[in-house]
Amino acid sequence: MIDWMAFLIVAGASLLAACLISALFALGVRLLAVGTEYDEEGRKVSVTGIRPQAATIAGSICFGLCGLAVLYGVYLIVPALHGG
Repeated sequence: MIDWMAFLIVAGASLLAACLISALFALGVRLLAVGTEYDEEGRKVSVTGIRPQAATIAGSICFGLCGLAVLYGVYLIVPALHGG
């Protein structure tokens, strides 16, 4: 017989983890993107090519957290890694 409550808990945790990892990745990409300035008419004025150091550090942290979350998921799936 299927334990439906356990099934719903696993499905909810999977959905939450997928959303969290996707959001962290998207935030990391956004923080590492170099901005372009536009004038009032929507024409490209200049590409600065300069990214603030805080944005670079924060973007790198986001990617690092994504990697750690993926590695933890692999750890939970592969029984040989935790003696199961």
